[in-house]
Amino acid sequence: MSVLTPLLLRGLTGSARRLPVLRAQIHSKPPREQLGTMDIVIGLTSCFVCFLLPSGWVLSHLESYKKRE
Repeated sequence: MSVLTPLLLRGLTGSARRLPVLRAQIHSKPPREQLGTMDIVIGLTSCFVCFLLPSGWVLSHLESYKKRE
């Protein structure tokens, strides 16, 4: 590395250190209605059907994807 490399790197990162970091002020309120057991069951079932079922099908048929036809 040359002698100027640390000076150039310091010059590039020096201005980034002085920038203020904006932080989001996220506040939430309690829910208006509590979720029932049936709501949670429907939500978890739909997540399973939408995400885990297709990926499980692909993984179970992986050997057929490897075969060249």
